[in-house]
Amino acid sequence: MDMNNIKVFLSEEEIKNKVAQLGKQISDDYRGEDKNLILIAILKGSVVFLSDLMRNIDIDLSIDFMVVSSYGSGTESSGNIKIVKDLDINIQNYDLLIVEDILDSGRTLSKLIDILKMRNPKSLKVCTLLDKPDRRVSHVDLDYCGFVIPDEFIVGYGLDFGEKYRNLPYIGIVEP
Repeated sequence: MDMNNIKVFLSEEEIKNKVAQLGKQISDDYRGEDKNLILIAILKGSVVFLSDLMRNIDIDLSIDFMVVSSYGSGTESSGNIKIVKDLDINIQNYDLLIVEDILDSGRTLSKLIDILKMRNPKSLKVCTLLDKPDRRVSHVDLDYCGFVIPDEFIVGYGLDFGEKYRNLPYIGIVEP
């Protein structure tokens, strides 16, 4: 793929503004002495979003990371997940906020939510920068969403193609 085939879809400024809005909303929703917020980033794609989001949250929080892989016989997620890197924190009685870069089919995230709920968190919510509902196969309740996007192949701001283009400061659509 050539950089010339990437058309800016969401600019750096649009993303920055939306992340600031999400950070304020999350701060307001989790403010209080009875809250104990942990942001759980699903690697690798969400690391850029997590970094910017947590700098826009003005309350105490912790972060942790998971790596999960969904496997199947084809190129699409089967929804069966394998935890490659698990959490380091015992999440029982914590307020979890899963931070995702993009929600498309929902298969993997739906299964991951089920697994995390069995660990007895105080609460569990989901924040995604991008929602691609046209690809949804499994239902996932979104509590915080940056942008609803069409079913296009996108890169940048953590999203990759063959581990490249994650470092783009914008989100681009890959044109044929």
